[in-house]
Amino acid sequence: MMMMLRSLSRPLERCLGVRAGGDALMWHADLKPHASGDFSIAVVQANNCLEDQSQVFTSPFATYVGIYDGHGGPEASRFVNKHLFPFLHKFDTEQGGLSADVIKKAFNATEEEFLRLVKRSLSVRPQIASVGSCCLVGAISIDVLYVANLGDSRAVLGRKASGDKENTVVAERLSTDHNVGVEEVRKEVEELHPDDSHIVVYTRGVWRIKGIIQVSRSIGDVYLKKPEFYRDPIFQQFGNPVPLKRPVITAEPSILIRKLKPQDQFLIFASDGLWEQLSDEAAVNIVFKNPRAGIARRLVRAALQEVAKKREMRYSDIKKIKKGIRRHFHDDITVIVIYLDKHRGSFCNKRTKQNAMGCTVAPVDIYSFNADGGDEDLLQKIT
Repeated sequence: MMMMLRSLSRPLERCLGVRAGGDALMWHADLKPHASGDFSIAVVQANNCLEDQSQVFTSPFATYVGIYDGHGGPEASRFVNKHLFPFLHKFDTEQGGLSADVIKKAFNATEEEFLRLVKRSLSVRPQIASVGSCCLVGAISIDVLYVANLGDSRAVLGRKASGDKENTVVAERLSTDHNVGVEEVRKEVEELHPDDSHIVVYTRGVWRIKGIIQVSRSIGDVYLKKPEFYRDPIFQQFGNPVPLKRPVITAEPSILIRKLKPQDQFLIFASDGLWEQLSDEAAVNIVFKNPRAGIARRLVRAALQEVAKKREMRYSDIKKIKKGIRRHFHDDITVIVIYLDKHRGSFCNKRTKQNAMGCTVAPVDIYSFNADGGDEDLLQKIT
């Protein structure tokens, strides 16, 4: 497994992904095997630097999915993309198997390692203290599904309905959106800070913690977690400091553990760029009603068609918009669809297991079509 983890930094061409015809900012891998079936992945870039990072690691015994939606810059999401899976492997090996505790330790170790990087680089790159990333991880191990989440990327299960509706599919959300736009999350944050009447503020059309950030959990965003950073003169020169008595966001993931069932058909993991345009039900129905090959790309295109419709444009017009400018129309979008075939017969299970060892990493930046060079340059600059 360590050999496969090291391949996370290899050039993308080895991962057999291709650009999507007609859209220079889209990349996809249409269909690949994993231990329990097939999977598909697609990414479209809107920002000047792609802030979504993603990866799928497969072995004959387990499948790991990661989607990391950065904000304030790409540094945190790229860092998580390089470090979280190796930490998962380390603690999995030490404790003899995957568990909620293993996942929490991996998240915490990634957070602590990023904090160390921020401290080392603050004097030359103070803005690194304000960079963060949402983090969505799925793991399938021995018929058990684990979903861990920070932020508002989302995992949705498509399962066959029971009774008279056997030919229909039901959408079941498996993750929690840690976004203060959700009333329950907003109340949770307010209850944790009863002495701060301005902990959550409605500004620029949405609810934000301290008027700054929508998500209540992330990797990074160090200046909102460590009071010493807002006091640092170097960081104060970079931006408006936020006086903190204690952390206002956290890196503690919410974790769901579920035994997979025969009616469970597929999983959709996606950054919030997809869910801003499509409902859980709409996305699940698209996957259920269409061929497998290219299904992640089909979901991304469906989202972009919704963007075009809202702007009274054509989809072909959206594809012509350059990165950076395109962010005014939609966010970076990452989609990974995992089919769950293990319960459908031993033939499929044997076929997929024989071909399941591999690693797929989406590009660091679609425009440069490079899976590792941008990350190496970035880390060299930071350190």
